[in-house]
Amino acid sequence: MPTVSLTSAPIRRLTLRDLTACADLSENRGWPREEHKWGFLLTAGRGYGIDDPEGGLVGACVVTDYGPRERPALGAIGMVLVAERHARQGIGRRMMRHVIEEMGTTPLTLHATPNGRPLYEELGFKVTGRAEMLRGHFVPDATETFMATRAATAEDLPAILRLDEEVFGTDRTHIVTRLPAFADQLRVAEKGGRITGYAAAWPNMDTHVVGPLIAQDTRTAEALIASLAAHTDRPLRTDIDVRHEELLVWAKDHGLASVAFNAVMTHGITELPGDWRRRFAPVTVAAG
Repeated sequence: MPTVSLTSAPIRRLTLRDLTACADLSENRGWPREEHKWGFLLTAGRGYGIDDPEGGLVGACVVTDYGPRERPALGAIGMVLVAERHARQGIGRRMMRHVIEEMGTTPLTLHATPNGRPLYEELGFKVTGRAEMLRGHFVPDATETFMATRAATAEDLPAILRLDEEVFGTDRTHIVTRLPAFADQLRVAEKGGRITGYAAAWPNMDTHVVGPLIAQDTRTAEALIASLAAHTDRPLRTDIDVRHEELLVWAKDHGLASVAFNAVMTHGITELPGDWRRRFAPVTVAAG
């Protein structure tokens, strides 16, 4: 198919019927298929894609809105992918411009790899933070004691939603209410009968991804990670805001190793809303 045709091919909304095509696209670019994550993003957010005349997708991306549906406070962009044989032909740029136009005045955020960062900067995104990806088998320290945590229950959901909105600075009900079905574990920390933190661990290929991770302080974050690790045999993976230096040192002392750094970028705002001091890790870098 001549490249010129793809420059005008329609960008359409993706649905769960496109799940296999999205996973195929991930695999085509050397990423894991991540069908579980694609399913979550296509239901909690909005997918955009360009069909390949020969089958499958030429490119795809997902936007997850936060805040009121009619006037979102923030849009998180992720899973920006273009098939290998159509790479470097302006398709990713075209999809991103389409999303920016669709979102209007809504501020945007994304996590950029070093390879993707120049395109996003060209489109007006600015680096406003960094996240460090860690991965490895958690090694507990027998001499260490933590505050108690427990599995979340349905009765905890209102309190979790209140805490999440306070920390993220905007309503994420459509994300948080999907966590019990999406995650293998959802745990809470409490103090004086009040929930002071919560964390999920969800399956992604051979790992359990820890996120979101919300906690009143570093010790609470450590307790939540340790409790999630105690209930899985898989390696953990997480993306920690680099400002949380103490947690990063602790995690590396317990078997997790640095894998990569991503730039946190924003468009239309100079920093993300909410309280970064209690926001340790996103649910996924593709959705914030």
